[in-house]
Amino acid sequence: MTVTPHAVIFDVGKVLYDWSPRFLYERLIPQGEALDAFLRDVVTEDWHFQHDAGRPFAQTAVELAAKFPEHAALIHQWGPRFLESIGAPIAGMHDLVADLDAAGVPLFAITNFSGEFFPELRARDAHLFDRFRDIVVSGDEKLVKPDPAIYRLALDRFGLKAAEAVFVDDNPVNVASASAIGIHAILFEDAPKLRAKLRGLGFAV
Repeated sequence: MTVTPHAVIFDVGKVLYDWSPRFLYERLIPQGEALDAFLRDVVTEDWHFQHDAGRPFAQTAVELAAKFPEHAALIHQWGPRFLESIGAPIAGMHDLVADLDAAGVPLFAITNFSGEFFPELRARDAHLFDRFRDIVVSGDEKLVKPDPAIYRLALDRFGLKAAEAVFVDDNPVNVASASAIGIHAILFEDAPKLRAKLRGLGFAV
């Protein structure tokens, strides 16, 4: 028997909000080669991924500052000013979330995000996140996408079978991993295309 999905699980970064270390550091370093080099070699997305995996900023900052002592002051800005790396809402996505919520669709999220940094975003944008019944944060679980274990943990916590859920993520690897365990996984491109795909799955949005 075919199971029709009835719940939607969202990624956060680059699906609900734009995100980049550049958004913060372009406020602290003049545009040009110095900024580009800093983002390429010092505060990189790979370095930040440690926080998504559960490592404390207090540890990673000390390690990175020891490697780049000339940039220590800038490195230490990452934690207290992390929300400045969160860009604008992705066009149309907050409206789509609101429409799904209004239609009674159960909403959830699985995000690769520091457990230290997420609560501040959650509190700042409660008008959005209060629409979600539960959110699995990788840094709290010390599991990161695309590890299948984080999807299984989330499904168990959300009370969903894989086939009952649609998962939306901008990363093809994360989408493939979710799909491999039976979730209806959609690669995010933009809000209109996502809305059309959800309608195709039977959601009234």
